[in-house]
Amino acid sequence: MDKNPKHIRIVDAMMAKDYFSQWLGIERLKDGEGSSVLRMTVRKEMVNGFGIAHGGITYSLADSALAFASNSQGRLAVSIETSISHTEKVREGDVLTAVAEEEILTHKIGNYRVTVKNQDGNVVGLFKGTVYRTGKEWDV
Repeated sequence: MDKNPKHIRIVDAMMAKDYFSQWLGIERLKDGEGSSVLRMTVRKEMVNGFGIAHGGITYSLADSALAFASNSQGRLAVSIETSISHTEKVREGDVLTAVAEEEILTHKIGNYRVTVKNQDGNVVGLFKGTVYRTGKEWDV
């Protein structure tokens, strides 16, 4: 049996099959119960015609942090509403860190806030997400 805590085993299982997060180059810095800290570097193929990162890149990093944080509580959780505010340009080579924090957790719903910062500590994205918590427990 794996000696890692259940919340880490859950995120390990998720990441093993999350090919998009792997493509993004996401690195897990911290897995907590109801929290997640992720980091990635913006690559050339992630930049749009304006020479800045496509908004979906910051959004996807934050969405992955939401998924890991919300599922780490032990029950399968899926997003039902998400939004992001892009507060500063993101460029090729920027190193982004997303910090997901649980704000509210009920039997069926969880609310999370994800702050995305660049390598200089500037906030480049503010993301909020609501998840539906199914009745299915993670079996890891």
